[in-house]
Amino acid sequence: MAFGIKLLVKGDYACFTRPEMKGERVSYDVITPSAARGIIEAIYWKPAIRWIVDRFIVLNPIEFDEVRRNELGNKIPPRNIHQAINNGDIDLHQYITEDRQQRATMLLRNVAYIIEAHFLMVEDKTGPEDTPEKHYNMAIRRMRSGQCFRQPCFGCREFPACFSLLSEDEAMPISYYQNEEQRDLGWMLKDIDFNNDCTPKFFRASMKHGIVEVGP
Repeated sequence: MAFGIKLLVKGDYACFTRPEMKGERVSYDVITPSAARGIIEAIYWKPAIRWIVDRFIVLNPIEFDEVRRNELGNKIPPRNIHQAINNGDIDLHQYITEDRQQRATMLLRNVAYIIEAHFLMVEDKTGPEDTPEKHYNMAIRRMRSGQCFRQPCFGCREFPACFSLLSEDEAMPISYYQNEEQRDLGWMLKDIDFNNDCTPKFFRASMKHGIVEVGP
């Protein structure tokens, strides 16, 4: 049995970076399913459940802004981490003054979405105390009270996401695109298959009346 939620999320800025444009960040037109799942997992995540995004509704007009930001140019190499674990003589610090790069970012502004999702139980990670009702009630309580494990964000940590749970009897916000029959959003990253060598999965995204169906 699936237990579903409807979550209203909004923020001033967002950047859901296209993987083919990582040098200079360019955002997708709308939130991606993996980013939507990340927001939910930032609020309530347990090994015994797996969140699945069914669809999301684009509430505000799609508007882009271009900014320039200072970013670190490199990451800590994995081999340095392994060496530090083995002998502890490797410096793992990163100094922004020595590795600063200024990059352009094409981001979204004034974003708002309704995320519709449900969770399934992960059979090999459930214990006798794990029941769907238990996890559903805990997730609902956290969403209603505004609690989270870590601050949800829209693609980048500097773009925080505010969230609130929508109840069944509550009036749904109206999408700016409710009268637009269809808009092709192109190929979009759906999720990462961590059980298959972190293989990226893509799908053809299409927005109908402001609604993007993720599909199975």
